[in-house]
Amino acid sequence: MKKFFLAAVAATLVASPALAAAPQQHDRHGQQRVVVKQVYKPAPVVKYKSWKKGQRFDSRYARNYHQIDYRRYHRLKAPPRGYRYVQSGNDALLVGVTSGIIAAVIANAIN
Repeated sequence: MKKFFLAAVAATLVASPALAAAPQQHDRHGQQRVVVKQVYKPAPVVKYKSWKKGQRFDSRYARNYHQIDYRRYHRLKAPPRGYRYVQSGNDALLVGVTSGIIAAVIANAIN
C-alpha cells in the first residue's frame, strides 16, 4: 500500500508541470490564438488637503485648481504685486507667484 501511495505522489509531481501549462487554443484554420488577460488597476488616490497660511501650495493636492480673476467674486480684493488668486475647491488662496507660499486663505469664497 505504501509503494502504491508513493508511486501516485511521484506521478503527480512529475505530471503537474505538464498539466499546469496553458491549453493551446487554435482557430478554424489551425493557427494558434493568443489570449491576453486584462488586469483592472484602480486609479491612484489623490488626497485633498485643507490649506493654511504659510504652507507651500502644490497643485497636485488642490481640487478644481485654476487661477481665478478676483473681479468676478465680491469677497476678493485686488492681489498685491507678485501674488495671484488660485481656486482649490470652494476656497480661494492668495499665493505668491515665485515662491508658491500661501499668503491668505478665503474659505467658501467661490460658490
